[in-house]
Amino acid sequence: MTDWQVRGFKEVRELGRGGQGQVVLARHAKAGTPVAIKYLPAEADPDSRERFRHESQMLGRVTHPHVARLYRLVENDNGIAIVMEAVNGVPLTKVLAHHRTLQPEAALTVLKGSLLGLAAAHNAGVVHRDYKPANVIVPADGRSKLIDFGVAVYSGEGSQEGTPYYMAPEQWRGDPASPATDVYAATCVFYECITGQRPYPPGDRAAIRAGHLNTPVPIEHVPEKLRELVARGMAKDPTERPDSAEAFVAELENVANKAYGPTWETRGTRALAGGVVALAALFPLTAAGLASAGGSATTTASTGVIAALSTKAGIAVAGTAVATATVGGRVGVYQATRPEPVERPAAATVSPSPPSKRLNLGDFSITTPLTWRVTHIPGGLGGYRIHLPGRCMPDESRNELCPEIWVFGRRSIDPPVGAGFERYRPDYAWHPGTDPSHDCPPRPSLRAVSGERLLKNSFVQVGDRTAEYREWRMQCADTRLRPVNVFFVQRLWYLPTSRILIVDEWNTPNLTQILARAQWT
Repeated sequence: MTDWQVRGFKEVRELGRGGQGQVVLARHAKAGTPVAIKYLPAEADPDSRERFRHESQMLGRVTHPHVARLYRLVENDNGIAIVMEAVNGVPLTKVLAHHRTLQPEAALTVLKGSLLGLAAAHNAGVVHRDYKPANVIVPADGRSKLIDFGVAVYSGEGSQEGTPYYMAPEQWRGDPASPATDVYAATCVFYECITGQRPYPPGDRAAIRAGHLNTPVPIEHVPEKLRELVARGMAKDPTERPDSAEAFVAELENVANKAYGPTWETRGTRALAGGVVALAALFPLTAAGLASAGGSATTTASTGVIAALSTKAGIAVAGTAVATATVGGRVGVYQATRPEPVERPAAATVSPSPPSKRLNLGDFSITTPLTWRVTHIPGGLGGYRIHLPGRCMPDESRNELCPEIWVFGRRSIDPPVGAGFERYRPDYAWHPGTDPSHDCPPRPSLRAVSGERLLKNSFVQVGDRTAEYREWRMQCADTRLRPVNVFFVQRLWYLPTSRILIVDEWNTPNLTQILARAQWT
């Protein structure tokens, strides 16, 4: 097994091992819930650890039935591990290896589910960049799940990372990634499902690159009714593809309804489930005697994702929305903010909390990692800035843009007439004065934000008081206020009675739990 084990879980068997680490099937010691735990080797270098944290951070931003979801990331002196819920299923690679091709309705079902999962990632400002059959998991019910956010980036970032057979032209060039980048890869996989071969034949890296950059899309191998869909999704120019995964889903449904009738998805799901059941011997929980081939491991753990069963240790799981990122101190745990009922007993057995301190924020105080520090907000706004560990980046004015949380008081919430900025409005994303020079955390060279979209609206606790909680998807713009394909998520806690507003634009780890334990004076 592994050199060390996450406290509170008993390992059952190894699921995979590779350069990215080892994945084991385990059970919660008290609840018996099966989980997949991905371990990074203890001797891993700092860059590998950072990539591991980055993967959990990207995955933790996305909550959707078609996307693998995270329970927690645990880090201590022994190493680092991701804990995920495990259910039965196999990678799409195994399905294609067994059946070679899928029925058109089944292939469309896989594509639709994947696009819906990708759309959830895009709405959180994340581009997957490595959509491929190995990262699409098909459980026994035939509803595909997207896993492995190991090379995901914020929209607008670029490099040549990815899997060559499915990389969009802009990826090959190292241009900024956008939702259209994932649309291209998903269409490549759809092409493979429907034809039994990849769009561009195997060869060396240069030949594959040339195919994606210059060779026309070989739609002659695709059923005629689906050729336009494939041509659109694999357009060389990203501006000629559907501008979002959501838009492509609408096109897909229109084409599928016309070509195969209104019940195409029901037939596709059944066909896909039937094809997967033929591979039931490969289901990890079934092989371990923890579940039947057609069902979940427990009646309370019926949702989730599974492991990739090859040597690649890219297992993901389903769970709940999480706060993830680096944590100061010797031991850090990222806990699901809305854990499944069966996971609640884990609270008593998680790794110990890191060394902490109290930060006073006027009317209340919070317990934070030792690396966090607080200063007063300069100028007339009033309130506090909580400085977080992490690399500062110079913005366009050569100022330092650093990870931080803002805590605004009454002077910001109720500004006097003529103060030069608006008061807080619950129906609008907040920053002081909705200032057009507001920095964009993923890309500090972009100075403005526009195109706000409300992702979540609920109530949460800040100590013994109830805050209005919102998440806004923010689109960045250039200095001329022209929107670009770069996004980030702004999180807000607003206490209407106390007139306090807390703003987080850095996906700060464990902040929801930290605020829930606040103490009021």
